[in-house]
Amino acid sequence: MPEYKEYKNYIAGGWVNSRSGQTFENRNPANTDEVIGTFQKSTSDDINDAIAVAKEAYKKWRLVPAPKRAEIIYRIAIRLAKDKERLSQDMTREMGKILKETSGDVQEAIDMSFYMAGEGRRMFGQTTPSELPNKFMMSIRQPMGVCGMITPWNFPMAIPSWKIMPALVCGNTVVIKPATDTPLSVYNFVKIMEEEGLPGGVVNLVTGSGREVGDPLMHHKDISAISFTGSTEVGRKVSEACAADFRHCHLEMGGKNCILVMDDANVELAVEGALWGAFGTTGQRCTASSRLIVHKKVIKEFTEKLVARAKALKVGNGLDESVEMGPAVNESQMQTVLKYMDIGKNKDGAKLLCGGGRLTGSGYDKGYFTMPTIFGDVTPNMTIFREEIFGSVTSITECGSLEEAIEIGNNTPYGLSSSIYTQDVNKAFAAMRDLYTGIFYVNAPTIGAEVHLPFGGTKETGNGHREAGTAALDFFSEWKSIYIDFSGKIQKAQIDA
Repeated sequence: MPEYKEYKNYIAGGWVNSRSGQTFENRNPANTDEVIGTFQKSTSDDINDAIAVAKEAYKKWRLVPAPKRAEIIYRIAIRLAKDKERLSQDMTREMGKILKETSGDVQEAIDMSFYMAGEGRRMFGQTTPSELPNKFMMSIRQPMGVCGMITPWNFPMAIPSWKIMPALVCGNTVVIKPATDTPLSVYNFVKIMEEEGLPGGVVNLVTGSGREVGDPLMHHKDISAISFTGSTEVGRKVSEACAADFRHCHLEMGGKNCILVMDDANVELAVEGALWGAFGTTGQRCTASSRLIVHKKVIKEFTEKLVARAKALKVGNGLDESVEMGPAVNESQMQTVLKYMDIGKNKDGAKLLCGGGRLTGSGYDKGYFTMPTIFGDVTPNMTIFREEIFGSVTSITECGSLEEAIEIGNNTPYGLSSSIYTQDVNKAFAAMRDLYTGIFYVNAPTIGAEVHLPFGGTKETGNGHREAGTAALDFFSEWKSIYIDFSGKIQKAQIDA
């Protein structure tokens, strides 16, 4: 039997085995014969150890001046940039998406690290005049303590960076549980943090399942805040776990995002956007363009061109630079996508325009490959219109006006991202105002967020908090209002004013 590298947990500045003595395999979803490595099958005991260490480390880390914390983050960003190619290849091997996309994933971590390093010399509060004489008032940010993080497999370095970097620059310590499908990318990230001088205990990595590691993490009383990205179902459990003790939680959950294609749209551009939005990352994005709402005047042209482009997509191992779409991340996810393909064809009665099944044959037999799939004649009452599929499936729904398109677009329990293709600035602004989502694009697909604006959604997509930009600081810090009276006497606000 071949030997594989065993990766360990990172607790108290050292790489340690799980107390369970057990490990699990991480395999390449494009070639399941390839074992990437084995990782610790951790338990609540390991989580308890990590939290205790992070709690102790917080006592010193919170007192490190924010600009000095930021200098470490800046060095981490430089290292990420230097190692970008290696990190991208590792991510493609464990997650499946193509090299251009994993390179973009790493770049997002680089961007977020540089951005948050800059916040170390900002993190501005406010000063404001008092209503009383000889009195000064200001507000400052203060750290919270130990932050627990549960991250998904689809952006295995970008999303951890959205959480870890603002938490660190604010003065918190971290315990992170990565997705079981993609622990190597988080391992690589934490390894770089260690090598660039982040003090031991400030960030702790514990791998394992949601039940054995995620549950005790979210319920632990010494966790001040939980930041979770994943399904709405699990997000609800995170919210309930934190609610009893009034602990903070940030939830980034599902999406069922729409592109509106109006009668005056540049159809070629809209097709390009829909193709990238629907099938980038094999559709495994919370921002994926899974609903295409197209004006009846251009729907025939748009459909024909999109189907032709989808049929021509090259699917395969993401390490091949000519490949345009990789596999589903695992067997379970592939089966979920195939189930929705079957629902669209049989239960919903939508018109299958291309795809609709698993790719088989040479080059596909050892991976979880699904066809780029498009359904037409989709109506808002269909399952494939309403439920998040998280795979290589998109649908086309006809509309007759901007107002109807907006109504159809808002007909979902989610509210993450939406977009419109139009040449009419009035239509663009009306859709911008009326589509109830946290992110909106004009003449671009529903994917492509940048790190210096808030990221998150409305309704069942989130719970009001945002990642990225300065909005991330609002979750990972608490405001403290400070009043300094130098009058030498008691002054009673609202009474002596």
